[in-house]
Amino acid sequence: MQRRSAQAPAAVVMIRPHNFTPNTETAADNSFQKPAEKTASADLARASFDEITTAIDVLRSHGVTVHKFEDEGRETPDSVFPNNWFSTHPGGHVALYPMFAPNRRRERRSDVIEMLKQDYRVQEVIDYSGLEQDGLFLEGTGAMVLDHLDRVAYAVRSNRTDPVAMERFCTQFAYEPMVFDAEDDTGTAIYHTNVLMCIATDFVLIGLDMMTDPARRQEVVDRFENSGRKVIRLSNQQIASFAGNAIELQGKEKRILALSSCAYAALDQVQIQAIEESLTLVPLDIPTIELAGGSVRCLLAGIHLTPRG
Repeated sequence: MQRRSAQAPAAVVMIRPHNFTPNTETAADNSFQKPAEKTASADLARASFDEITTAIDVLRSHGVTVHKFEDEGRETPDSVFPNNWFSTHPGGHVALYPMFAPNRRRERRSDVIEMLKQDYRVQEVIDYSGLEQDGLFLEGTGAMVLDHLDRVAYAVRSNRTDPVAMERFCTQFAYEPMVFDAEDDTGTAIYHTNVLMCIATDFVLIGLDMMTDPARRQEVVDRFENSGRKVIRLSNQQIASFAGNAIELQGKEKRILALSSCAYAALDQVQIQAIEESLTLVPLDIPTIELAGGSVRCLLAGIHLTPRG
């Protein structure tokens, strides 16, 4: 069996939506969202429910533990993306995050946290959500991409990533903050870092062309190369196809890279071969979910905690 890595959780939390729809409150600063006016809401809900059901089955077939929760409400259109409101960390730590859009704040659920306490060794829950009242936001592992091996938190500046909130997180959880600016082809700021970058144990997928400061770009590349990782450069078009929104997971026998079918189709053969030197690629078909401007990485809240028993 392949060695385990702190970068690759063996378990995740997923939320299966019953009334999915793209979130109108987040459309203004999420250029990855697509309009769905021509599709009936019932059809969107049914398709997204089926996509998540199939994705869970595929991940479980590869040996990933999936804790599935249902969302039958109509006031939480982005609940399918739980990685934004909480994260878990070795040593038994859980963080709750302040969310930019008011309707996303309703996604936080006590039953998820209680499951973590029951099934895993949780020492403390650190709640940053009170920062919402001060207009300070930090949307979890969407806003930050965490290098668990080198203890670096990478983040694109945006209205969803406040430097004060991020500094608090990094101090509490012992990460070095690495903040930079990034834009798409139209000059629109990238809203979440995890659409731009995926850090795995042996490589990183990254949209370097979107980083606006050449010196900072080189500094980021140097950090990854000095850690022994292969830097796989993604084009802006590949980023738009969610090729950067992937996550490394621990499977039954080998680590896998979960990504969407759209993202997989955007990769070229050289990139695929580079990834497959260390991981098995596992595409998940989620075209309806991607209308909301997020992809596979956003769907999966990794569990970096020690199981009980």
